[in-house]
Amino acid sequence: MKKSQFFRLKTIIVSLCLIAFCAVQASAYMVKYKEDWYRLYHIHYQQKPDDCIENIYWLEKAVQADFANPLYANAKIDNEKQWEKYRYLFQMHLNLKLIEQHLRLGRIYDKKVAKFYDAPWKDEYIRNLEKALSCYQSGLYYWQEAQLWAEKANVKEFNFLYLTDLQYWEDERERIKNGELNYTKMLEREIKRVSQVRDEFLAMSSKNY
Repeated sequence: MKKSQFFRLKTIIVSLCLIAFCAVQASAYMVKYKEDWYRLYHIHYQQKPDDCIENIYWLEKAVQADFANPLYANAKIDNEKQWEKYRYLFQMHLNLKLIEQHLRLGRIYDKKVAKFYDAPWKDEYIRNLEKALSCYQSGLYYWQEAQLWAEKANVKEFNFLYLTDLQYWEDERERIKNGELNYTKMLEREIKRVSQVRDEFLAMSSKNY
């Protein structure tokens, strides 16, 4: 995927980033480390575009941030090997959550089928389909990142080292390892479908029905 395609979605979140930055600055709690940003991520009962974009912002900040001291990790850390695996699992998990949020956001803008009577609103549908396409393409980037971090956490030296406090993350790692968790086919299928629907709208004449 071209770098420009991945960053197309970034234009959607500029205004939210400014709002979130101001909110964080106004808070008495210093949000600095990866663990801090991750705690701001949360799932809404009914996710609207702004809710997904907000979560994407928190998760992106978490990916970029430094880790807190092992004393403040999201699991009990007793030695350097546990600390190393913890960091790999955390990065893997963050990228998987970013895939989930981009899928949620993409489905909000997605138009499954182009009907002939949609022609009067074709321009709006095309804009929304472009947003959905950008979300799914971004998902492929995050999937590549998640696989890389899972691979690091799957090396031989970690075969008998399990972070029991992070069993869900360990399960994600194992599912990636055995192929049970694989976003490639689904994302590529969605990208192909959305591209076809968009092309159908582009080929429509703007008739009024």
